[in-house]
Amino acid sequence: MSNERKHHTPEEKVAILRRHLVDRVPVSSLCDEYHVHPTVFYRWLKQFFENGAAAFGPAPRADKQVEAREQRIAFLEGKLKKKDEVLAELMEEHVALKKSLGEI
Repeated sequence: MSNERKHHTPEEKVAILRRHLVDRVPVSSLCDEYHVHPTVFYRWLKQFFENGAAAFGPAPRADKQVEAREQRIAFLEGKLKKKDEVLAELMEEHVALKKSLGEI
């Protein structure tokens, strides 16, 4: 008999925890049914309660991603503006040189 690890999705973990907390299914029954060791179950329960406040607050990861994206856009816009200024200056020098040589 091989002991392959079962990787439960976060949704499955919450469903298992919900059965224990809401439906009052004993931990031993759930562990037998889902082939989960009781220490793993209690680790999930600990993580669930430690991260429970995050469910009621704003998603910090999304906020950080938006902020990082805005910073990147501002950086690229500044870089583009600098490039346009340098290009305009070079074109102005080019036109002035052509005029001085009498090509225009």
